Formats: sequence, C-alpha cells, structure tokens
Amino acid sequence: MSKWVKNVPGVPDYTVDAFREKRSDYCLLIPIINEGKRILTELERAQKGAVDGLCDIILCDGGSTDGSMEAQGLVRRGVNTLLTKKGPGKQGAQLRMGIHYALERGYEGILTIDGNNKDSIESVPLFIEKLEEGYDLIQGSRFIPGGKAVNTPFSRYWAVRLIHAPVISLAARHWFTDTTNAYRGYSRAYLTHPLVKPLRDVFVGYELLAYLSVRATQLGLKACEVPVERAYPKNEPTPTKIKGIQGNTNLLKILFAALRGKYNP
Repeated sequence: MSKWVKNVPGVPDYTVDAFREKRSDYCLLIPIINEGKRILTELERAQKGAVDGLCDIILCDGGSTDGSMEAQGLVRRGVNTLLTKKGPGKQGAQLRMGIHYALERGYEGILTIDGNNKDSIESVPLFIEKLEEGYDLIQGSRFIPGGKAVNTPFSRYWAVRLIHAPVISLAARHWFTDTTNAYRGYSRAYLTHPLVKPLRDVFVGYELLAYLSVRATQLGLKACEVPVERAYPKNEPTPTKIKGIQGNTNLLKILFAALRGKYNP
C-alpha cells in the first residue's frame, strides 16, 4: 500500500511506493510524466550498466497515465522507489518531492537525470566519484572533453552555448558549459545548507534547476563538470517538455531571474 506524505511546507503532497529498502548512500532521482517506452528503455540501460547496484533509483512521477509506472515492471527494471506527486506543480515540484524524500531517507548524495532516454545513464559512476571526492555540485556536460552531443538541434545548441551557459556562469561566478542539462549530482551538504533551501513553493517548473546551478559556487561550495552523452533521436520529434515560443520565453525569464538572485532565500 502506498504511503502518503502530506502537508510538508514547500513540498507537494505525494505517495511513496518503496519496493526495496535503502541500499546505498546515493540515489538517482528521475522526474517523469508519460515517458512511456523511453523511461523503460532508460531503466533497462541502467540495469545493464549495473547502475541500480551503485545507487537507489527513485522515480518522481508527475501523474503518468500511459501505463509505464506499473509496479511489477518497475521492480523488474531495478527501481527502488516510486514517488507520485499529488499536489500542484511541474518539474520543480517533482524534484522537490524527490529531494524531500531523499533527505528524509538519509542519502549523502543525490543525482538527477531526465527520464526521456537522451542521457548516458551509464555515466552515473562519474558523478558518484566526484561526490566521494567532496564536490557539492556536479554538472554533466556534453561539451567538455569526453562528452558527446549527438543530433543536437541547431537552435538548442546555440541557445545553450551563447545564452544560457554564459548567463548561468556569470551568476555562479564559475564557468559551466551545459547548463540546461538536468544530469547532475548534489551533495547533502549543499541541499541542506541554510542559505540554499530548495524546498520552497517558488520552484514550480525549471526554476529549481537554474537556481541550483548558480547557488553552490556563490556560497563557496565545490563544483565541477563531468563528461556525458546527450543523444537526440534522429528523424523523430525531439523529446522535451519545453515547447514553442512561450516555453522558451519562460525559460529565459527564469534564467535572468536567477541572475538577479530572485530565488535566493
């Protein structure tokens, strides 16, 4: 039976289906909604790469209705826990739900990755290695030596390289190359720092990703990048939740709000 988590300040109500006990000091949060075959394939890749033996895989579901969150199928694919958001909000709310659960469960490091099978989930050991070396923010990048950008849409490539990464780097006072990439690692020390406070209702959509990109180095915490692959499918629609003029305009608003320090507690 699902366990309910309700009325926690800054956290949407959610249910917990824990298929296994906590087995690692690290967890991998995967926010998803109706990713269908993409998330199932990603989980199978994780199993093949023994990722489920290195960290606990926790799905942060926004309310999928496509059948992909069927419990037996998730267990077969190595999922440790399924969290299902019942309160309002989008990706930021899903991540707040996941971070709250992970901190309550006692993980020392939290990784995040998209659930649309674009990212090299096999690269998880690189993030864990950096967490164990004492880094607080580890950003996955396809644009550093060892990384691979495959079939990246032209507009996406230049938007990241010429706008998003320079602005985030300016705010962070640290150079980052792939700042829209949600493939990351965070230390417990970072997420529980009294001047960070990620569990706030202001983080509804993509605000939390932008904020966590800049806040660590502003506070003098250690940050680095590790090489990853991000591969967009060829001759298929781009799997993304950011669509159209409005979606990109909202992303720019969030970007410059982070630069102004709007999300600082």
